[in-house]
Amino acid sequence: MSQDKAAAQSESDVSQTEKNNEPAIEAAELEADLARDGAEDVAPDEPQDEISVLRAQLEQASAKADENMDLALRTRAEMENLRKRQTRELENAHKYALDKMAAELLPVRDTLELGVAAADEEQAELSKIVEGTELTLKMLTQALEKFNILEVNPAGEKFNPDLHQAISMQEGTDHAANTVLTVMQKGYTLNERLLRPAMVVIAK
Repeated sequence: MSQDKAAAQSESDVSQTEKNNEPAIEAAELEADLARDGAEDVAPDEPQDEISVLRAQLEQASAKADENMDLALRTRAEMENLRKRQTRELENAHKYALDKMAAELLPVRDTLELGVAAADEEQAELSKIVEGTELTLKMLTQALEKFNILEVNPAGEKFNPDLHQAISMQEGTDHAANTVLTVMQKGYTLNERLLRPAMVVIAK
């Protein structure tokens, strides 16, 4: 009988302990509920914050891409304008390459026309015509020399196949073989490059 009483007493003690612990349990459960509620409130904000950050990065990248595209387009336009300008300048260089030389030759033409007009006069003096022709030739030579066009007049020199063209050979002369005896037509060079070889007769 005493054992039953002890068991009943033990159950009573346990029940009393549970009753005493009920406030603590309820507080713990309430705290857990609050924690879950807080987690539910905070959890949705984290993806929203991440989306905001990603959206800001996307906008920044898009703005940078637009800036780079604008820079590329402006650079391309500048390159195209430069190409067109260079093409135009090259065409003008080819088209007007001889403008300076032409300007130097115009006075020579003027002098020749004056000489022709003087020769047509009834009382034309031969000496003046010759003098005018010599002056015109001098003007022409000076104009050519300004542009580094030099004559090749190799009379008495040794034959040079790079500058001369032999049109005949002559025997029985007092000159050494391959010496230029007569220049039938002068040659010319431009900046040391052969324009026309001198036509010559050489000693055999």
